Amino acid sequence: MRTERNAAEGGSKTKTILKTVALVGVAALIFLFGLGVGNGTVMFGATVAESNKKLSEDLNYASVERVYDLIRNHYDGTLDETKLLDGMKKGLAAAAGDPYTQYFGKEAAQKFEEQLTGSFTGIGAELGKDDDNNLIIVSPISGFPADKAGLRSQDIIAAINGESTVDMSIEEAVSKIRGPKDTEVTLRLIRAKSEDITLKITRDDIKIPSVKWEVVDGDIGLISISQFSQDTYDLMTTAASEVKAKGATRILLDLRDNPGGRLDSSINIAEMWVPNGKTIVQERRGGLVTNNHVSKLSGDPVFAGMPTVVLINEGSASASEIVAGALRDNNVATLYGQKSYGKGSVQEIYPLPGGLSLIHISEPTRRSYIS
Repeated sequence: MRTERNAAEGGSKTKTILKTVALVGVAALIFLFGLGVGNGTVMFGATVAESNKKLSEDLNYASVERVYDLIRNHYDGTLDETKLLDGMKKGLAAAAGDPYTQYFGKEAAQKFEEQLTGSFTGIGAELGKDDDNNLIIVSPISGFPADKAGLRSQDIIAAINGESTVDMSIEEAVSKIRGPKDTEVTLRLIRAKSEDITLKITRDDIKIPSVKWEVVDGDIGLISISQFSQDTYDLMTTAASEVKAKGATRILLDLRDNPGGRLDSSINIAEMWVPNGKTIVQERRGGLVTNNHVSKLSGDPVFAGMPTVVLINEGSASASEIVAGALRDNNVATLYGQKSYGKGSVQEIYPLPGGLSLIHISEPTRRSYIS
């Protein structure tokens, strides 16, 4: 999901960036699991709608039972009770009107967990929705089939294997795009709202180490994070040790085309710069701050005192925006690049009884961007 970076950005260009970079600006950042980054500079509308509190504690399922009875008695075909229940749960989540609030059945939940671990079979692209509810490419992962085929951030996916994506959920699209290794998926794309492109992409095993690093220009530790997954903190710890051992005195943190990932991972990474006792993430409910999450690492952060620049672009989303904002708000880094994706909401994950399914629920927040 990436543009060319690392070696191509080494040498004099990287040094120039670090010497001349200026903050383009931060309008606001999003939060994950009902959390907002904050020391007051970056503000989040983490307000739980008061109207939701007035809803009945239990729904009246009489009409649902009536629909079920009619289908059971009159449908000319074979019904599957599990599929009917999954459909009801999926519909209930979809009725929230938020593309990121979704019910995941057994298969979809498994695929989601695979993505968090950075290992799955597919094309290697993060999907999302734009303001018009179009299914889009948030960012293709560098070096994998989507990237090699030429997919770009903000490409609209109009059809998957000939099936229109109108009203298709992100979860459904992911399910259709993924598949066995060496099989093909055909995507019809609308680029820049004018160019109509059809691409056949061969699926492959996607195993992504979330962090890459090197020392360039003699003293610049160039660290790229592709997503915030289970291995990110351990890899970052190794990266910090190695770049410092090789003489790095400055850090260029590349979060371009990073679609986000785990909140706990993003907090751990921010703590590598943010001093002990400083706010990284702030939780709000009903417009009020209910909990401040502060840096709790003992001693000085591993990157303490090292001038740091964070690179972002329109493919930087969710947890990557959290890290960028936390570092900027605590005056330990400068942001440079383009307006970020600005997902506007992020989700808490709730496993459902039986452990085979889960639901994502977006915390309400206003749309926000880094620019």
